[in-house]
Amino acid sequence: MNRFLIYLGRFTLILIGYVAAVLVASVALHLLILPRIGLEEEMSAPTASVILFWSIPFMALVIAYLAFVPSVIAIGLAEALSARSWLYHTLAGGIIGLVIALMFQGSAPDDVLAAGSELELIAPGQSIYDPVFLAVLAGSGMFGGLAYWLVTGRTSGGWTTRRRVDEN
Repeated sequence: MNRFLIYLGRFTLILIGYVAAVLVASVALHLLILPRIGLEEEMSAPTASVILFWSIPFMALVIAYLAFVPSVIAIGLAEALSARSWLYHTLAGGIIGLVIALMFQGSAPDDVLAAGSELELIAPGQSIYDPVFLAVLAGSGMFGGLAYWLVTGRTSGGWTTRRRVDEN
């Protein structure tokens, strides 16, 4: 029963760390991308705060959905190897950001590229991501990985070690 509670507590801590990571990654993505697309100058402060109030949690849900499988792999490796380094979690977050970007890199669907369509924006075979956007996604993933480390990663694999108490 004692091991069950240890596993349950660790799993709960991992979930809390994952939620913190996707929220921080969403905030970082907003902070890194808004100046690039020029929305800061066009919006007033109340309008921007209302938009960000709804946009950050929604983007966090999207990030949580897209990053789930790569994150499970990175978290599983960290737990199995007892990787407690901030560098591991930060680099893992950056790699997860790149993996998400590269999963969707490619061409636009054929119905978007149909002749006469108003949505003919991307030529067939042209990449939809530029290096700056890849860097932004990797950077937001790194911030998310660092947030995960702050909440959970510092104790990765702690449930596997048994501590002996010397009775002298």
